[in-house]
Amino acid sequence: MKGKPSLILYILLALLTACALIALLTDSLVTLKLFQDPVILWTRLIWPLIRLTVFISIGLFVAQVIEGMGWTNRLAVMARPFMRWGHLPERIGAVFTTAFFSGTTSLSMLMSFHKDGSVNQREVTIAVLLNTFPTFFLHLPTTFFIILPLVGKAGVFYLLLTFGAALLRLIAVLTYTHFHLPKTVGDYPLKGKREKDWKGFLGETSKKFRSRLTRMIMIILPVYVIILLISDMGFFLWLRKILAQGISVAFIPVEAMSVVVFSLVAEFTSGYAAAGAMLESGALTVFQTVLALLIGNIIAAPVRALRHQMPYYMGIFGPKLGTRLVVIGQTFRVASLVISGVVFTFIALSLT
Repeated sequence: MKGKPSLILYILLALLTACALIALLTDSLVTLKLFQDPVILWTRLIWPLIRLTVFISIGLFVAQVIEGMGWTNRLAVMARPFMRWGHLPERIGAVFTTAFFSGTTSLSMLMSFHKDGSVNQREVTIAVLLNTFPTFFLHLPTTFFIILPLVGKAGVFYLLLTFGAALLRLIAVLTYTHFHLPKTVGDYPLKGKREKDWKGFLGETSKKFRSRLTRMIMIILPVYVIILLISDMGFFLWLRKILAQGISVAFIPVEAMSVVVFSLVAEFTSGYAAAGAMLESGALTVFQTVLALLIGNIIAAPVRALRHQMPYYMGIFGPKLGTRLVVIGQTFRVASLVISGVVFTFIALSLT
């Protein structure tokens, strides 16, 4: 993370730029509509990028202030018992606690710790895996009020399963670190509050903020644009259909398959709506509906990660580490959901 950008960054940007030029020069692509219609250009490219930049800027600046003011240990207090049992440094506890309120600030703080050498790459990976637990609660208010009215009881079971998967991930990471990390790792000395005037503090913080934000934006902008162009070409629609067709119809009813397809081909809200309609009509049981939603979530995970997480993580952590974190995080998440689904299926079949 230190020094000049790595060779992989230049190679990635060159490849993305080449893909963009090919897309723009191919007249048969519908991607050209993105640049021909000002409304589409604003709503699909300019405004999302502005919003993304603003949120990342706020998160990065808050992370810089927390680090500079020496508030890390205060944030780590709530997670300290878990971090101590897991033999993890208090900085990881601060990152974990912050993730309950802002994922962007949490990851920006983690990136700052990694950049100054106080957190190594293994600890960065562990922190990202731990953050999948508070991330569940960040999205819970939105998902709860979407799922419950559409799917009812099946939605409650589905949320309980996803919560169980998140809890399983937390327990698994802490258990691993407890038995594989030395106890002394959990006692990193933390810097106290810096004795410096506000002018000097703000000057140093502003300098770091501009430098890191510029580097992040240089990665986020081209990656975001290329993924948007690929999406307009129909790549994600094709990928979702391929994934949906790969599911064994014999495993779940054909009606449930349509819920999965809706979840993959369209936004996931469409899957909830389709599931609710079929559940209401009696075409699906509660068990089948929950299983279909869970399978849709699992199969759609790689597509969502590529579209939404990849630019974000690559911008914060760099292309190599960011890609690695996305792959490991999504693999870990999918594995926990599969385990939750298997346990749910075993219990449901045992009770029938």
